[in-house]
Amino acid sequence: MFPAIGLEVHVELSTKSKMFCGCANDSNEKTSNINVCPICLGHPGTLPVINGEAIKRVIKVGLALDCDISEKSFFDRKNYFYPDLPKGYQISQLYSPLCKNGFLMVNNRKIRIREIHLEEDTCRLSHDANGDFSLVDCNRAGVPLMELVTEPDIKTAQEAKKFAQELRLLLRYLDVSGADMEKGQMRIEPSVSVSQKQGELGVRAELKNINSFRAVERSIVFEIARQKSILEKGKKISQQTRGWDSAKQETVLQRIKETADDYRYFPEPDLPFLEFTQSYLDKIRADIPELPWQKRTRLAIEYGLSEKQADILTQNKWVGEYFEKVISELPSRLQRNDLQNMTKLCFNYLTTDLLGLLSNAQKNMITPENFAELITMIFQDKISSKVAKDILKEMLYSGGDPSQIAEEKNLLQTSDELEVGEIMKQVLKENEKAVADFHSGKENSSQFLLGKIMAKSRGKANPDLAQKLLKKFLS
Repeated sequence: MFPAIGLEVHVELSTKSKMFCGCANDSNEKTSNINVCPICLGHPGTLPVINGEAIKRVIKVGLALDCDISEKSFFDRKNYFYPDLPKGYQISQLYSPLCKNGFLMVNNRKIRIREIHLEEDTCRLSHDANGDFSLVDCNRAGVPLMELVTEPDIKTAQEAKKFAQELRLLLRYLDVSGADMEKGQMRIEPSVSVSQKQGELGVRAELKNINSFRAVERSIVFEIARQKSILEKGKKISQQTRGWDSAKQETVLQRIKETADDYRYFPEPDLPFLEFTQSYLDKIRADIPELPWQKRTRLAIEYGLSEKQADILTQNKWVGEYFEKVISELPSRLQRNDLQNMTKLCFNYLTTDLLGLLSNAQKNMITPENFAELITMIFQDKISSKVAKDILKEMLYSGGDPSQIAEEKNLLQTSDELEVGEIMKQVLKENEKAVADFHSGKENSSQFLLGKIMAKSRGKANPDLAQKLLKKFLS
């Protein structure tokens, strides 16, 4: 059995206004039916006007994915009736999508992109728990909706999930959409078919409106198994549209799949044809930043990071940019080994300690200069790891300088043998049983005593010196 998977990905673009009118495009709006007007409500006699920023954003995505950009394009009417469609038709693109023939690399495999087109989103429906009624919120009606369609090149559910994750990362790097799946800004519709012959495509089932990466993976796994079971029994698969029941963890039949003829497509008569000049495309291309896969490779090479470390820094654009700013603030004229060790220190403290404390509102509290100074103090043994964590918390709430905080709170690490020796003597006096245990052969007691020394010094004692003096005294 040979599965083949294609994806249709719907993405709400984060423009200020809707696709064909001036209503606000605000996915955070809680009040129903407030961002509406006669155009997006489909009142007779109203005329749509194309949102040029939405066009630009789709082309930007297409260029980043090595698509061919149509020199001329136009919109079509897709006719069907549904309660979430105010006009009774949707303005979309069938015959001349904006972008065609691109690709996205996933796990070193090229997944071809058939097309990327632009359309308007529908209303949002909320259904009564008892099934007695449904409510319609038209705030989403007319929001610019980009649809990306792949070829059936994906082989596994895991690969489909990875494609969707990599695409969302790209959308965020390009700043064309927040692509927040919980808010419905990105919705995925896998098309799954299973064939008994390699190289052939089976009859597909389209899985509608999946809104999480986990559900993408699980729905495809279930659907492949369902189709294999049917074929193994010698039965035929019918072309269907199916939904994902998260409670039962299975796909469920929604309807027999329509064809393009069912929608009676024809060119939208109220909108002009689009024509793009080379200078227009060049301006969009010039605005494309370093792409995630380019950044991932560069970080690994430039900073000697592992593939996993580079990927972590790439997943969050702000984290990657902050990391590089910190590295640029480290002391100059460092030996190569010292720079590599400080880079590793910076990565560890940034991705574990700092991000574990940080909220979006606090992103600017610790400057890259101050964070680099903290890393330098750790590397130069001026402060211990425990003290560094305490100073980091203080920096987060005060925005202060780490050296100043360490001095004011008397946290600088000491390498004074007399001072550390006095602390050690107090600890040994207070823990005579542990000393006796060490002399009776329980060598782990020395680690217990060392921990007590560090705790009594509030992390100020140089750990190497404390260990040296302890070892000397116990022997």
